[in-house]
Parts: sequence; structure tokens; C-alpha cells
Amino acid sequence: MTSTIKVDNIQDQDGNNIINENSNTITVGASGDTIIIPSGATITNNGTQNGFGRTGTVDWQTGSIKTATFTAVSGEGYFCNTAGGSFTVNLPAGSAGAIVSIQDYNNTFDSNLLIVDPNGSEKINGGQAGGFVQLQTEGEGITLVYIDATVGWRSIQDNVFADTGTTDLFVTATGGNATVTCGNFKTHIFTGPGTLTVTCAGNACGSNTVDYLVVAGGGGSGRTGGGGGGGGFRSRSSLPSVSPLNAPAGLPVSVQGYPITVGSGGVGGTSDGVPSAPQIGSNSIFSTITSTGGGGGQNYNTPGGAGPGGSGGAGGPSNPGSAPGGTGNTPPVSPPQGNNGGPSSAANTGGNRGGGGGGGAGAAGGSGSSGCGAVGAIGSFVAPGFIGPTAPSYGDTGPSGRYFSAGGGGAQPSGTVAGGTGGGGIGGGPTVPSSDKSGPPNKGGGAGSSNDNNGNNGGPGIVMVRYKFQ
Repeated sequence: MTSTIKVDNIQDQDGNNIINENSNTITVGASGDTIIIPSGATITNNGTQNGFGRTGTVDWQTGSIKTATFTAVSGEGYFCNTAGGSFTVNLPAGSAGAIVSIQDYNNTFDSNLLIVDPNGSEKINGGQAGGFVQLQTEGEGITLVYIDATVGWRSIQDNVFADTGTTDLFVTATGGNATVTCGNFKTHIFTGPGTLTVTCAGNACGSNTVDYLVVAGGGGSGRTGGGGGGGGFRSRSSLPSVSPLNAPAGLPVSVQGYPITVGSGGVGGTSDGVPSAPQIGSNSIFSTITSTGGGGGQNYNTPGGAGPGGSGGAGGPSNPGSAPGGTGNTPPVSPPQGNNGGPSSAANTGGNRGGGGGGGAGAAGGSGSSGCGAVGAIGSFVAPGFIGPTAPSYGDTGPSGRYFSAGGGGAQPSGTVAGGTGGGGIGGGPTVPSSDKSGPPNKGGGAGSSNDNNGNNGGPGIVMVRYKFQ
């Protein structure tokens, strides 16, 4: 036998409603009342809850994997699949306690990042108003709770807790004699002194370091002597094809002006028997990177040897015997900035004066022989994309890119001796024009030497700074 009791209201002895039924809506208690559920009791919910608030959890939408831009709803969690490309999660308008969770669906955020964008000018983790964050770590997930207008959405659970909303993702800067763009990268080129002014330092989600090429002035050649050494070559490139001298990491920058020094070439020797130290090229400088000027080539019949430098100058003919080349990578840095200059010929009587080849960033200088000067050593390179295909021609075109910091050719009785690829001047006999023996502008090449003539000037250096700007 089943009994049924039907009532609309249950009241206490003072006439206050305890339970009130109205149009299938059941109200338990009144505003201000305390409802106690005894310890050990179990509440079973077979329907949909509403108004209970949340404690850091969401309802995961497993039946709707997101693959394109959408607007999130507070209280929901989403699995996002970026295998087909990056997209954006637009957060709902913030209200205190609102909560949204996002999770990498199948470990693709590192290949195609996910953007999380707040509503209007709201913030994420107290960052810039309206600034978004990018999730770009494989398997990353994030839970955001809206607190207030000061902090906005706060990440309470995240693989990368340092993510902050920002609109300043990439490095931006001004300065240089020329600025070229190649894809998403921009390169500032300095052929003389100037200032690179960084107006935004960016962040790790976009770019916060720069690549660089810092080439010093090439060394002057000796009088009837050795070729000048190439200017110091120091570089960092994130391109696939890089020089063996490439530094392992980009250079961090901050919002400030960075003075740029572009080294001039060393002056050629004018007197037999005078040491070559005055013929060294000048240093080039950007931030903490200093490249040393190329060593001067040794003058004829001069004690003391050729000059050290970024790459060493070459030995000049002496009586008697061979003269050694100057030491490269001086002062030493890692990776090295250059190589040693070559020695002169061991037979230097009767006009058989063969000067050594100046050292280059890519190789040591060659040895002079009886009656023959040595060719200048090859320089080193940056990949073509460092400057881009539409840029003016800088450096010498070589097998791997644009070459700089080559050594100059040594003196010999007649004919010509090639300078190295990368701005090395031509060496040879007295009929070779001085303009061909001097290092060309802004390649940092050492000068070539000539028999029975004054030495020639090394080439000025160059500084380039490259960064991702979009």
C-alpha cells in the first residue's frame, strides 16, 4: 500500500516557510537562512546544477574538439587541436569568479601555437590591457580565473606560469645606413658609426634577441711585403646555413640606444725596416661584441714580424730567410674571429721577393715562395637570407653566402696575386693599380702588397643587426 501526502508549503511554528512549492519550483528556506546537511549525508545530482559556484574546476567539452577560432564560455574547458594551424580562443567578458580552461588536444601547440585573447581591454596576469598570450609548448594546458580589473584573468594552473598578456611581442628598432626586410626578419646595416635604437625589446613569444655581424677594418699591407689580415669576424645567425664561426646564441637587447662603431682599414706601410703595428685595422663594436682590426702586413726586411689582429697580417720578404705571419684571433674569443697570416718566401735575394698572404676569417694565409706571393685567405660568410635577395650587394658572393674579412695577397716581382673572397686586396708586382690592392669598402678585407711600392690600405668594416619583427 502506497501513501501520498500533498502540500504546497511547510512552515515552522512561527509561520515561516521551510519548503515552498510554486509552479514546480521548490524553494528551501529563505534569504539569510542556514541549511545544514548532516555529516555523512550524500547528495546525488541527477540533473543540472546552477548557481552553486565553482572551486577551480570546469565542465570539459569533450564532445566538441576546437579546431578554429571561437569564444569560450565561463565554466567550460576546451581541448584545442592546432594540427591544422594556429587559431584564437576569445575569452568571455570577465566577471569575478569566471573560469575557463584550455588544453593542448594532441601535443601540437609547439608546431602551431594557440592564442588566448581577453575581451576588450581586459588583462591577463596583470599584463597590458587587451594583451594576449600564446601557448606554444607541447602538451600545454592553462586554467584562467577572472579576479578583478587590476589583474584580470589569472592563470591558476599552467605549464608556463610566466606568461603575461602583452602586445609587445617582437623587437623593434631604428638606425643604420640601410634597413632591409627578408620574410619576417629585418636587418639594420651600418657602414659607418651610428646608433641602433631599440624601442621595444619584445618577449620570448615573439623575439627578444638579435642576430649580428660585426666585421672590423682590414689590415694594411706591407711595403714590398706581406698582405694585410682580414678584420675580425664575429657573427650570430639563426638561419640554417651558418658560418663555422657562428656564435651559439642570439644577443638579448633592452630598450635603449646601442652605439655602433665601424672600424676603418689600416694604413699601408711606407718604409722598409719599420714594424707593421701601425698598419692594423680599427675595431668594430656592437653592444658586448667587439671585433679586432686585421693585422698589418710586414714591410720588407723588417724585424718584429707581421702584425697580430682579428686575422694576422702576412710576413714580408726578409734577408735572410722567411718571416712568419702575425697571429690571428687576437685577443682570443670563442668562436675565433680569424686566423694567422702566412709566412713570406725563404728565398729573398735578387728580387725574388714573395710575400705571404694575409689571414682571413675562413682560413690561414698562404706561404710566399721564391718569386711568388701567396694569395690572401678566404673570409667567412653569412647566409644569403641574412640580408635578403633584394638588398644592395654587401660582401663578396661566395659558395655559401656573402663573404667578409678576407686576407690580402702578398707582393711578388710581377703579375698579380688574388686576394681572398671577402674583400681581400690584390697583391703582385708594381704595375698593379693601388686601387685594386686596397681593401674595398665595408668588407673588412686586408690590403694586397706590391713589389717595390708602398703598402696599401685595408678595407673598412661593417656592422649588421638582424631580428624577427613580426
